[in-house]
Amino acid sequence: MFLKLEFKENQATSGELSTTTRVLLAIAIVALGTSLIYAILSAGKAPPDLAAQVAEKLDLSGVGNPVTAVLLNFRSYDTLLEVAVLLVVAVAIMPPRLSSSAGKRFLFVNDTHNPHVPDPILLNLLKWLVPLAILLGGYLLWTGAYSPGGAFQAAAVIAGAGVALSLGGRHKFAWEISGVRLASSLGLLVFVTVAATNAFITGTTLQYPIDHASTLILLVETFTTVSIATILLLLFAQLKSLADPPGEMHQ
Repeated sequence: MFLKLEFKENQATSGELSTTTRVLLAIAIVALGTSLIYAILSAGKAPPDLAAQVAEKLDLSGVGNPVTAVLLNFRSYDTLLEVAVLLVVAVAIMPPRLSSSAGKRFLFVNDTHNPHVPDPILLNLLKWLVPLAILLGGYLLWTGAYSPGGAFQAAAVIAGAGVALSLGGRHKFAWEISGVRLASSLGLLVFVTVAATNAFITGTTLQYPIDHASTLILLVETFTTVSIATILLLLFAQLKSLADPPGEMHQ
């Protein structure tokens, strides 16, 4: 698929920047890069007892896995920004809504115009593989509170199930429906809502009440899993559409 991708210069936009603008941009980039390198070299080393500090406060995080505690509680601002960046990517590559998609309600629809004959062995394998992948994703989401796992791992497995469906040749994705946009933004929407609610209750953004920390973290991770899986699958579909003939777009 990736071998068929061709990157061509847009003649309409090439050469728009003047020489002075390019020089100023180069100076700004060099200055910013130099500042970042200086900041990294001059910063002190991280305290060696960070792991001990996390273990000491683990009971207050609402989860038993130190990685999840750090990602969703102790430094949840970083995770919030990561989800926001993924949503920006989704907005940038999201295909436009079509008037013909008004009656579509499902993400996966039968592809009756696919010229390729689906492999019956692969289709029978997908009947077992896709449900198992979804169950595994749910397990990774749930177990992330106590052992390795979490939203990103669960989303990757679920998105892999969607990729398998796409490669099977029987199904295509209706990316133009409004449900895709809702699924892509749910993670950030719920994350921000929880942050705003915590700020109202505790006075500090993303400082979960101890009694409800585990429930709020699971809520955030569940909807974040949906959004990340949708965005990853959308990225694959858009890359695939670049390699497919024009008649096979958005599959």
